[in-house]
Amino acid sequence: MSITQKATVFAVGFGLVALPALSGCGSSDSDSGDGDSKTVTLVSHNSWAVSKSVLAAFEKESGYKVKVLEDGDAGQAVNKAILTKDNPQGDVFFGVDNTLLSRALDNGLFQSYEAKGSDLILPEYRVDEDRHRVTPIDTGDICVNYDKAYFTEHKLDPPSSFDDLIKPAYKNLLVTENASTSSPGLGFLLGTAAKYGDSGWEGYWTKLKANGVKVVDGWEQAYNEEFSGSAGGKKAKADRPLVVSYASSPPAEVIYADPKPTTAPTGVAEGTCFRQVEYAGLLSNAGNGKGGKALLDFMLTKQFQDDMPLNMFVYPVREAAEVPQEFKQYGPQAKDPETLDPAKIAGNRDQWVKSWTSLVLK
Repeated sequence: MSITQKATVFAVGFGLVALPALSGCGSSDSDSGDGDSKTVTLVSHNSWAVSKSVLAAFEKESGYKVKVLEDGDAGQAVNKAILTKDNPQGDVFFGVDNTLLSRALDNGLFQSYEAKGSDLILPEYRVDEDRHRVTPIDTGDICVNYDKAYFTEHKLDPPSSFDDLIKPAYKNLLVTENASTSSPGLGFLLGTAAKYGDSGWEGYWTKLKANGVKVVDGWEQAYNEEFSGSAGGKKAKADRPLVVSYASSPPAEVIYADPKPTTAPTGVAEGTCFRQVEYAGLLSNAGNGKGGKALLDFMLTKQFQDDMPLNMFVYPVREAAEVPQEFKQYGPQAKDPETLDPAKIAGNRDQWVKSWTSLVLK
């Protein structure tokens, strides 16, 4: 699952574009990547969304028709892209985040291209500036969300930190995603590794497990079936008032509610946040390199960056891009999120996930 995948559930029926998926692999253009095809193919996880008018403007201006091949969650999509890199399924890949970036780069998934507008990307999100194999596109925070109504009813303060989650008052209240199958689940694990360090994160998870944390496969199950604070959870009579989700989930609950509430029904435990950044890149051996470059340029335009928040519920990375008022009011970015150097993630991710699986799931 990826940083933007929650948008699929929130956005159904609200006029967002679900672009047609391709059934075949590879491209009909020349191996040089400079074919003259008027179709450019974007490979993504299953939550790409863009306003019809914004996409239409790009297609009219560039002359390229955009097709999208959705390949499951972020981890699945990255792994499949690596396996097919010699005969790629498309031209551009969108949706590799900082938890998986090293895997993509180490396997030669992308070729170098410095997208137009790269100089306008906020400095804290820039990576690989010597080779420009990926372009930062969006960012967001993975955080524990809480059901306000539950905590009001039970006269209990919601948790505000990782430390709070292991207190007896919050026993059997939290649901999270599997760190080996879900991007937010992995992000939450990395947040604890950043917080407690190499010598402390396993002890923390031992306490969290003893305090009744529930683990499910992915975000949609956790948020829409297990979490009592979500619109889906209320329908499913879910019984977990704490869930690992995103800082942008509360504004989504407001934006897509009918009628709209005057305040968000959910909140964010800001001391549990891990900063995630999502990238796109021109695939190695892309058949339509020119079209791929044009699409990457488009994803850094102010028009696209302004359009992202209400479509994919992420924050833009471009300077001076517009952030909706609902984000500012109900889902502001964490002031001091946990972060990890990509090299640290690369050197430890697989072992951390293996240790986590043995510790939590067995």
